[in-house]
Amino acid sequence: MTDRSSLIATFFPGGIPTLWCPPLTHFKPDGTIDKARIHAHLRFMRPYVPALLVPGSTSEGWELSQQEEAHLVDIALDCAREMDFTILVGILRPAVGVAKADIEVTVARLFGDAHPDPAGFHERQLCGFAVTAPKGKELSQRAIYQELDAVLELGYPTAFYQLPQITENEIAPETVADLASRYENLYLLKDTSGGDKVVTSGLDFGGVFFVRGAEGNYAEWYKKAGGLYDGFLLSSANCFPRELREVLDLLEQRRTAEADALSARVSNVVLRTLEAAGALPFGNAFTNAAKAIDHFIAWGPDADISAKIYVKSGATLPQSLLETAREALDREGLMPHEGYL
Repeated sequence: MTDRSSLIATFFPGGIPTLWCPPLTHFKPDGTIDKARIHAHLRFMRPYVPALLVPGSTSEGWELSQQEEAHLVDIALDCAREMDFTILVGILRPAVGVAKADIEVTVARLFGDAHPDPAGFHERQLCGFAVTAPKGKELSQRAIYQELDAVLELGYPTAFYQLPQITENEIAPETVADLASRYENLYLLKDTSGGDKVVTSGLDFGGVFFVRGAEGNYAEWYKKAGGLYDGFLLSSANCFPRELREVLDLLEQRRTAEADALSARVSNVVLRTLEAAGALPFGNAFTNAAKAIDHFIAWGPDADISAKIYVKSGATLPQSLLETAREALDREGLMPHEGYL
């Protein structure tokens, strides 16, 4: 099995990117995936975000059918080849025993009978699979360990996705550390819990790269500025890729006050819109908030707040949410002069 440092060097010769994104899935009125809209959105992000999780939670991955997931991954790979993205495929079906089978099905679909090594993944603009713990509040840590062990035993490049908001449990720091010591193909962990138990545990993870998915307070968590995370995998990068990249760059230049100020402005827009989105009776609050903000990033200050913006269920975002996003963008001086569309 390829050792972890060699695996990372194969995918990312210049080092693992410090800013990733789970891109939005845009839908047409008939409920089908809007490839052209996704293409335009990814082109907007690409100068600042070189790596994507597809599908992620913000992509509405938990609600997509397997056929829709496959179609979305294919769209992302088309864009990856054209724009030079790297794609981490999200395996977002957390029922017990499903992740391993889903990976095998996906590998067969993408590679046929081949058992690809890291170079084979890299040739396809892929960097492996992201898996969560199996879902279940009652699951023991032993059961979670066994599920993840079975996935890693396949030998494919793997990232863990800590998402208790969906799985109703967490992968314990000890579980991550033990599996990392046994499997060199585990190379990345995304933590969206907000509790940050793994990275604050002080355990030895053998060079696993940690990215934070929780929104807000970006500046304080960045390792190059004294924090604990190597990077970020953020829903907000759908809307603020340049600003978030600038925050990280400022921190690396030790311009902490400027980074903190910009981080606070982005956080304020995201968290205000997210709070309003959390009151909606449908969908994922992160998705709904990001789609509301993206509407103005795409169309600029004259964006139509009566426009129909669809989520997977067929529901449309209410005008009140768009007004909240617009007001927050204006207040923080983050409304673009013109959109990317």
